[in-house]
Amino acid sequence: MAAVSQLEKTKTHRHSAVVRVTHWLTFVAFVALLVTGGEIVISHPRFYWGEVGNVNTHPLFVIPIPASRDTVPTGYGYVMPDQNGWSRYLHFEAAWVLLLAGLVYGIYGLWSGHFRKNLIPARRDWKWRAYRDRMAKYMRRERADRAEEGAYNVLQRTAYLVVILVLFPLIIWTGLAMSPSFTSAFPATAALLGGRQSARTIHFFVSWLLVLFLIVHVTMVALSGFWSRMRAMITGYTRDPEEDR
Repeated sequence: MAAVSQLEKTKTHRHSAVVRVTHWLTFVAFVALLVTGGEIVISHPRFYWGEVGNVNTHPLFVIPIPASRDTVPTGYGYVMPDQNGWSRYLHFEAAWVLLLAGLVYGIYGLWSGHFRKNLIPARRDWKWRAYRDRMAKYMRRERADRAEEGAYNVLQRTAYLVVILVLFPLIIWTGLAMSPSFTSAFPATAALLGGRQSARTIHFFVSWLLVLFLIVHVTMVALSGFWSRMRAMITGYTRDPEEDR
């Protein structure tokens, strides 16, 4: 009984069930969107600006890869396998998962104070010395103490807020702006972006910004204690750093 009590004392609650479930749903949906989005781009690796864009229109830029359709001029003498059908269906379904998970997370973050407590930077977070010391510890791969296990530095908080408040809403907006059925009901969705082809181009660049965030996020997790962070995002708890040594 004493052993169980001692074990409980060394555990610190880190993430709620809502945060954990929406985090993993978002991750799975994002990977599905990334794979299927790549397949969709291969079908027409040319990007335009405005409302209309086709093989007879001068592109804004071209991705130098062969297309999966022989009607698209790419300069290559062969075409890639055409996976455009299933990828569009899965892309659409994964987008709804991402949207619903983000909606639940957003409502929970506002209602519970999660954004205010864990994501909005406090004035003290902007102090250079504190940030410098913590980043030096990460680069030396030193294990974080219990206080640091439950905190994000100012750049992490800012990055999360940009993703949550800017990039995710923008990726959803531009995705809807590419849908003919949606824009027929809400034409301003595409018009405010400059047209459906403009929305597609913005969608492409925002996707790469999210990929960059994912790479940096995973790198920071690895540097600050991969297994501890993963344990917290799976079980909701972290253990005393001394136990993992």
